[in-house]
Amino acid sequence: MRAHPSLSVSLLLLCPALASAQTVQRQEGRAYAANGDTLLYRETHWLQGSQQAQSRLVLYRCADGRPFARKWMTPQGSPQTPDFALEDGRDGYQEGVRGNGAARTVYVRATSDATPVSRALEVPSGAVVDAGFDAAVRRHWADLLEGQPVAFQFLLPSRQRLVPLKLQRTGALTWKGQPAQQLQMKLDAWFDFAVPAVTLIYASADQRLLQFTGTGNVRDHKGRYPQVRVEFPSPPVAASAAELATARGQALVKTCDS
Repeated sequence: MRAHPSLSVSLLLLCPALASAQTVQRQEGRAYAANGDTLLYRETHWLQGSQQAQSRLVLYRCADGRPFARKWMTPQGSPQTPDFALEDGRDGYQEGVRGNGAARTVYVRATSDATPVSRALEVPSGAVVDAGFDAAVRRHWADLLEGQPVAFQFLLPSRQRLVPLKLQRTGALTWKGQPAQQLQMKLDAWFDFAVPAVTLIYASADQRLLQFTGTGNVRDHKGRYPQVRVEFPSPPVAASAAELATARGQALVKTCDS
């Protein structure tokens, strides 16, 4: 069975119209092979707004820094259920969620010349869409620290459905010198497709994602979704609206090969 890519907590986007009115921050991440130190790709995140209404732009970059995919996230309803749009410049793959409140449209386009497939879906406020998972972690942080499992519905765009997941703290640890908490997310029911467990490490002090280990949400050069370890060792830093505008318009490359 094929592992599903959409459980990655690859973080998100920005609302460009607010660039001049809100502080912009930038954060860097690096994705490695899950069981090694081979650098697969980089992630650069631009964030705006408060945690309750945060927008993000993410550029996925080749190991040499050239961008090959872009993801957008804008607030919509609950912080856990944002709109988002992902585009991969290598083959034109797209997926996303858009709509108004709980009434949303989920869409997928396999390649640039394929016909998009979409479905209307009711997304309740307690559900989680893409990196809205971060908001769910913060919302349930106290319960997680007490060892209580948290159950929720997670939207899988390529399956165009919600599936039940369970999140639970597995222990405390020190990650690169800082106190942290390890969480595990796994499917809370049996389905006819595989969803491997995801391991997450969050900083104890500010609930910031430090490391994600699981199935990535961008494909490799063979079209497969690899198992990755994405690290975010440093907190966001101040960035400019001009830098954000440049990232918005930067062309996506069609291959990471030199």
